[in-house]
Amino acid sequence: MNRPAFAETNVTFTPEQLIMLEDAVSGLSSTPKTLPSKYFYDEEGSRIFDEITELPEYYPTRTEAEIMTESGQEIADALGEKVLLIEYGSGSSIKTRILLDRLCNMSAYVPVDISGDYLQQTAAKLRSDYPHIRISPVVADFTQPFPLPSSAEPAGRPVTYFPGSTIGNFTKGEATRILKQMASVCGLTGGVLIGVDLLKSRDVLLSAYNDSQGVTARFNLNLLHRLNRELGADFAVDQFRHEAVFNEEESRIEMHLISTKSQVVCINDTLIRFDQDETILTEYSHKYTLDSFAALAAAAGLETRCVWTDSDSLFSVQYLVPSG
Repeated sequence: MNRPAFAETNVTFTPEQLIMLEDAVSGLSSTPKTLPSKYFYDEEGSRIFDEITELPEYYPTRTEAEIMTESGQEIADALGEKVLLIEYGSGSSIKTRILLDRLCNMSAYVPVDISGDYLQQTAAKLRSDYPHIRISPVVADFTQPFPLPSSAEPAGRPVTYFPGSTIGNFTKGEATRILKQMASVCGLTGGVLIGVDLLKSRDVLLSAYNDSQGVTARFNLNLLHRLNRELGADFAVDQFRHEAVFNEEESRIEMHLISTKSQVVCINDTLIRFDQDETILTEYSHKYTLDSFAALAAAAGLETRCVWTDSDSLFSVQYLVPSG
């Protein structure tokens, strides 16, 4: 069994890196091995994901943009005035601009993202382009409760915005918990605007996550580069390959990193052994029907108020409100 040389272990970790270290060691010590998809989005990962959104095979961003462009005013009208817009996993906030252009008398915009440097860069651009809107970024893991900034007060009517298909990255139980958290943030008078990827043919799905240019592969492999950069791990990244498969029973794409040989990797002082062809599960991407997502929302105390889809019904943007 071949093993790369040990990386330096006398690394001083930030509190955030200590959490990432614990998550990485725990996931890679389990069977099957896993890594949390939330760690995709360091500055480099966020940049590569922006490349993915431009790929011809990757339909979600294109179709969601079509929905937001063609139905943007209708969506803004449904949200109403004096909205405190809280975006989970804001990234580059490209689609959000369509809302910011149309919403009237906004209270504030609160982009929330785990990638602090990238978030601050995006917030600076938005402040320049929308000087009339209070923009209060929050660096946080949105899968956990987080406080709203005092600069977002006095608060208007809270609406959480979760674009893309990110809700599909979570198991059904995790997705229900996150929707419950959103419902708690919104209270009785707010709402949830969310992107939901719809179930479609296996061929379309596999092409979207195994693109011909290998950009998704670079995005997936960057997760190992990040562990090397930030945790002093010694992954030989070229000895892993990317593969996405469709799990029909669970109605989801599963992204994997596959070890191309038997090897041992060191993270801090922990040795992780890989057999040849052993995989690391890095991401789920669940695909829903309108009915199956409505049932998921109902379990979180939310009901569907409005649904907008693209012309081919590949993707949906949905507005949810508290049940009853």
